[in-house]
Amino acid sequence: MLIAALAAHAAQAAPLSSRPLHENWQFRLTPDDPQAAEHKGATGWHAATIPGHVHTDLLAAKLIPDPYVGAREAQLQWIGLAQWEYRSQFDVDQASLARAHNELVFDGLDTFATIYLNGKQVLKADNSFRTWRVPVDGQLRERGNELRVVFDSPIRRLLPQVQAMPNKIAGNYPSPYGDEPRDAMTANFVRKPGYHYGWDWGPRYVTAGIWRGVRLDSWDRLRIGDLHVRPEHVSRQAAQTSVEVEIHSDRADAATIEIEYTDAKARSKTLSQSARLRAGVNRVAIAVNIADPQLWYPVGYGEQPLYTFKAVVRDRDGVQASAQRRTGLRSVELRRERDAKGQGFAFVINGIPVFAKGANAIPFDAFPARVTRERLRRDLQSARDANMNMIRNWGGGYYESDDFFELTDELGLLVWQDFMFGGGMPPGYDAAFRANVVAEARDNVRRLRNHPSIVLWCGNNEEETAWKDWGHSKKLMEADPKFAQTVWEGYVALFGKDLRAVVAEDGAGVPYWSSSPSNDLAEKANDSDNGDKHYWDVWGGPALPASAYLEETPRFMSEYGLQGWPSLRTIAAFAQPGEQGIDTPVIRAHQKFLAGDGNTRLLKYIRGEYGEPRDFADFVYLSQQVQAEGIELAALHHRASRPRTMGSLYWQLNDVWPGASWSSLDYFGRWKPLHFHAKRFFAELAIAPLRRVSDKDGGRTELSLLSDRVAPVAGEWRTRVMDFDGRVLREERKPATLAALASTRAGSWSDAELLGGADPKRTAAVFELIVDGRTVSRRAVYFAESRLLAWPDPKLSARLRRDGEGYVLSVHADKFARAVWVDFGDQDVSLADNALTLLPGETVEIAVRSKADLGSLQKGLNLRSLYRP
Repeated sequence: MLIAALAAHAAQAAPLSSRPLHENWQFRLTPDDPQAAEHKGATGWHAATIPGHVHTDLLAAKLIPDPYVGAREAQLQWIGLAQWEYRSQFDVDQASLARAHNELVFDGLDTFATIYLNGKQVLKADNSFRTWRVPVDGQLRERGNELRVVFDSPIRRLLPQVQAMPNKIAGNYPSPYGDEPRDAMTANFVRKPGYHYGWDWGPRYVTAGIWRGVRLDSWDRLRIGDLHVRPEHVSRQAAQTSVEVEIHSDRADAATIEIEYTDAKARSKTLSQSARLRAGVNRVAIAVNIADPQLWYPVGYGEQPLYTFKAVVRDRDGVQASAQRRTGLRSVELRRERDAKGQGFAFVINGIPVFAKGANAIPFDAFPARVTRERLRRDLQSARDANMNMIRNWGGGYYESDDFFELTDELGLLVWQDFMFGGGMPPGYDAAFRANVVAEARDNVRRLRNHPSIVLWCGNNEEETAWKDWGHSKKLMEADPKFAQTVWEGYVALFGKDLRAVVAEDGAGVPYWSSSPSNDLAEKANDSDNGDKHYWDVWGGPALPASAYLEETPRFMSEYGLQGWPSLRTIAAFAQPGEQGIDTPVIRAHQKFLAGDGNTRLLKYIRGEYGEPRDFADFVYLSQQVQAEGIELAALHHRASRPRTMGSLYWQLNDVWPGASWSSLDYFGRWKPLHFHAKRFFAELAIAPLRRVSDKDGGRTELSLLSDRVAPVAGEWRTRVMDFDGRVLREERKPATLAALASTRAGSWSDAELLGGADPKRTAAVFELIVDGRTVSRRAVYFAESRLLAWPDPKLSARLRRDGEGYVLSVHADKFARAVWVDFGDQDVSLADNALTLLPGETVEIAVRSKADLGSLQKGLNLRSLYRP
């Protein structure tokens, strides 16, 4: 009896056990679904992968072709209209059955899901972004537990109520495939990733499934529901924090709470505190003050040390629960200083005003369960390697995984985090809808708030400006003024009050911003003098030339962009050689802008700057130059406008599938020319000679020297005006001190002053920033569009040689060579630099990594520039 009692006590004192339930899953199309008649093969049970999606399960079962290859969207829309069923069986050991609590936990159900355990309904879920914890005490058995999940079509579920609305609120992208009426879009009404319904850079695949983990949690008497390290006051001298522990207890009891924290140098300290618990949920805060803390900084401003905090709670009988979190100590402020023109918008980290350099991130796949930690690391490391310090997580996708934020913490990348509203007006006037969103917001804010990389929570993407500036309000006011007022009041309640309150209560001091772009619900939404700005008059709207970027000087540019196709190798992943052409069906299917006609817009920019492309390969190459050179112009202008402008986040970092888009990294992580340019225009020290053309005085170039260093930098700048053969016509060189965290104006010249009578069609002005005797930044200024310039044959040549475990490529130009691009055909190759301008007689050496042998690389090597024979 004593042995049995001791065994029972030991079992009772055991900590929480968490068992993943990812094995032995099957799925099928529900046999009585209307889609079953045409897709009978999907009605049988097939193996499923969890986490996963119905599209990827259908692909693995060979029931559908690859959704990314060819032009297959139209034939796959039936999937989003169907009801899908998943099932699994699992056993539970006697020790778990004996625990006081057993809970099923679903971290992601997409979206309308009914869950049955052993034939009994235990949950009806209606939000893809929430975590669902379901008590199943007394419902489990030792052998053969059956878990069944039925997913309803969100389109079929919501369409009747949307169609019944006399006047509809504005949606996003109407379906071109007939699966949903164009005048009754349902995406606004469901808490599901908006991009699943199609966007102007990705496909319409309205998927379903258990897209994040599912597990069985078993515990006795005590469970830690949350552990949060809240920074109260952080400075270089001390960090005052409050370690907040959420404790679930079965009974009123005395307990001991032990907090251990370990810094990045593995130095530990432990504190202990007594607490009186009540039955139910307890929240206990323990003050932890750290002298001489190791502060976390964004990349470029310091290191990224991370502390580990562990909490252990023990009751009088020795039953315990524990939890652990890793976090960084830093202060964050969104500074809104007023001046004569309006109100600024700047992030201040540990007292340092940081110019935000980076890009907007969209989902990394149409089917996010396929996104691995390694894939995230690949693209986020590429962002850091391009000298970015901020990523904006756009609101039309999903709240990223813990892996994403652990990586941004480690890499020092600041994160602007949208709530998941990507455009179109949600039904904020519906109290139940708002309550669902608040629960979603609490789940995700509490899950992510320990990450020091998160420096802003933003209510939505473009919904306020859509209402105020795109005609959404006007149209609804004309149809039904009373309903329009109700819609706007619901918007203000959701984004002005509800989400603001969640962030204030649970967001660890991170600021909240109601919409992007906005001035936080001020009268004007997309205002260059106040708040953040989205600027799409270049590319979108009137499709102004890239030079128009120089006329737009916002407080913080959170979106702007130009399209560029990915490499021919990436295009070959979805289009056969015979399917490749500017206007072929497969290429149009992977060009989502303007319903597949975005190449017409690209041709407008290509022809305006570079002339007519010779063939499809030339079209792809020139589209990439449009993108790289245009975004470089904008980003340098933003940096040169500091401190009025304090951020430049171009659209976009990455791709959701292989196709045309505004990204600088393609779906496979390959760098487009833009990403190589970003590495230079976002560099810590950079030179910005910006040429404006006006009717009054022709062209004028203004020179700024850019520094993100926290101390002044001594250097010099040089300009050489040279013809394309290499003859230097004019040279000027002056010492300069780059002010800390600033843009320093260094000079201004008219075209006539620079050219001095030289032929503008055969001449360039080359500006360089020199520090410690080394050129750290260089940029050329031209005096006409590239198509009007008399480019000589640069006689490009290259030599590849072995160098240790890699290679070195030497590239030489006899004469001026602009937009030099190096590739190796269909071989996997990583280059340290590319998308270069070579001066006459210049040789550059580029480190090359590849598993291919020297002969294969030499055979595949190809060089191109803007020279046209």
